[in-house]
Amino acid sequence: MTLFTFDDMKKIKRETLGGLVPLELFRSVRLIGMYQGLPMKGKNTTLTVGREIGKSMPVESLEDVLTLFEELKIGIPKIIERTENKIHIVIEDCFCEGLPVNEGNMVCDLEGAILEGALSKIYEGKINIREIKCNVNGDENCEYLIHIS
Repeated sequence: MTLFTFDDMKKIKRETLGGLVPLELFRSVRLIGMYQGLPMKGKNTTLTVGREIGKSMPVESLEDVLTLFEELKIGIPKIIERTENKIHIVIEDCFCEGLPVNEGNMVCDLEGAILEGALSKIYEGKINIREIKCNVNGDENCEYLIHIS
């Protein structure tokens, strides 16, 4: 049962406050509410939520996904390597940029799941994505390795 679509999310009618909310609110929901507040750092929730968001996006190609990712200000994705079965993507200016380094923690699983959901539409569900680097872990950028089977 689909109550809302991605297109529904664009219907904003807030005359005083407009369509933007501060990044610190989004970070608080993600990292305090979900990452710290849910079992297993919220992984099951963020994977399910992210995949559903990605599947609802109006995309038809990898390029569409990357463009939308940047338009939504999730980050600036760049392809590092692309073969028939693998795509390696770096995310510059990710939502977690500037947060304190906390080695051993990678917090951008929701964003990876959004990529996975969107790409699963294009590659007919045959996607496996893994976050391999994260700013919060102390890495220069966030990165994802995508396997297509």
